[in-house]
Amino acid sequence: MDVKPYWQNYIDGAFCDGGAGRVDIINPGTGQRLAEQALADATDVDRAVQAAKRVHRSGWLTDMRPVERGRIVQAIGRYLLDHADDIAPLLTAEQGKPLWEAHKEIAGAARYFEYYGNQAETLEGRSIPLGAGYFDFTHYEPFGISAQIIPWNFPLEMTARSLSTGLATGNACVVKTPELTPITQYIYAHAAEAVGLPAGAVNILCGWGHEAGAALSGHPDVNQIVFTGSVKTGIAIATAAAANVVPCVLELGGKSAAIVHEDADLEAFETDIRNGIYVNAGQVCSAMSRVIVHQSRHDELVERAVSVAKSLSVGPGAERATAGLNMGAMVSEAQRDRAAAMIADAEAQGAQVATGGRKMNIPGAFLEPTVLTNVTPDMTIAQDEVFGPVLSVMPFKDEAEAMRIANGTDYGLVGGVFTRDLDRATRAAQGIRAGQVFVNEWFAGGVETPFGGYGKSGYGREKGREALMNYVQTKNVAIRVR
Repeated sequence: MDVKPYWQNYIDGAFCDGGAGRVDIINPGTGQRLAEQALADATDVDRAVQAAKRVHRSGWLTDMRPVERGRIVQAIGRYLLDHADDIAPLLTAEQGKPLWEAHKEIAGAARYFEYYGNQAETLEGRSIPLGAGYFDFTHYEPFGISAQIIPWNFPLEMTARSLSTGLATGNACVVKTPELTPITQYIYAHAAEAVGLPAGAVNILCGWGHEAGAALSGHPDVNQIVFTGSVKTGIAIATAAAANVVPCVLELGGKSAAIVHEDADLEAFETDIRNGIYVNAGQVCSAMSRVIVHQSRHDELVERAVSVAKSLSVGPGAERATAGLNMGAMVSEAQRDRAAAMIADAEAQGAQVATGGRKMNIPGAFLEPTVLTNVTPDMTIAQDEVFGPVLSVMPFKDEAEAMRIANGTDYGLVGGVFTRDLDRATRAAQGIRAGQVFVNEWFAGGVETPFGGYGKSGYGREKGREALMNYVQTKNVAIRVR
């Protein structure tokens, strides 16, 4: 694959260098340098925000009929699909995921633009009866400038999630891309131009979190912030936003658990293991990182989980174009080493490695698909997010114990229950402290279903119609009729 050696930021309709220099982008599948990316500084961030502010104040996005704005948003999604064959190899090269997963991510990104493009004309206010002599109604207005800080695990799809919603509701957007995986974001600049958005409506820049990210989250002209990432960074962003009284949507990860009862279909559950913890090398905020299984089925489930892990072909994502039993690299050697260190710490605390657990002796950021047993709920590995291909298995005796373990972390993003008993499933759905609960299929749902967390998993919702309300503010108009 021929990759150009240097990639720029996109501010106010033009590609440009960054005031903070450049950063090397490493291909985690080979360990070799892929390209350089321009880094924005606070001055670059201010230029992007001012460009977005100019577009918002011009009324370009808000004066048109919502159906027309929705058609523009939908066209961005079609542009992604039209260029998928160009983007996918680049996404695999910078992020490490298998080529087939890269294509799936692009399709998922396009789906956001399709869905929220359709929603643009459905966001309607209501009439409020106040009795004779009054006419009262509400309507929704965009915040104005939406700042969107993107994670490195699904860079195209996570940008699509916030950018599509922001544009569909009439906001101008400033996107700060992740330093590890910024390159493929260029496609949104080309798409914005191709669909006719004015310069400044979409701005895309890469920069260090402590510099560009801090400047963006604390900028006095930013009206709304969307962030996906770590709890530590989310707290810093929320603190900066609070100084300007700016609302945030924070998605801060999880330590999600699947409760597997004695009547569960364990053969079918093998697919959930594959998708729940080994897709994207486990670098998924809603990964099924904990399995809490009834003690009567514990050994069988471990055996099946080990079989799934061992069946995976692990290697460079560019060589894995077909969907199936394969896994690519983690995003960086630092992330891989962190996960490996957490496994070693778990062993020191008494956990046992049923399979995997080691860095692979090949070039690149590869970690063996791992299954841990003898994990207790108080262990670090059962409490802290690994963000890697590491599954912890814990037994339970009864429903009460299962719920205690499932709810026994600071997180609350997603959860799951696997059983043939509808009453039991309903009790679990009510009792699991999480923003989304899956029953008999991990990752059930889609763009249409709201997504967000409880506790330290953050607040606000992305996906579904609920997400629209995070990008608008409600105005009430009360008229005295004489």
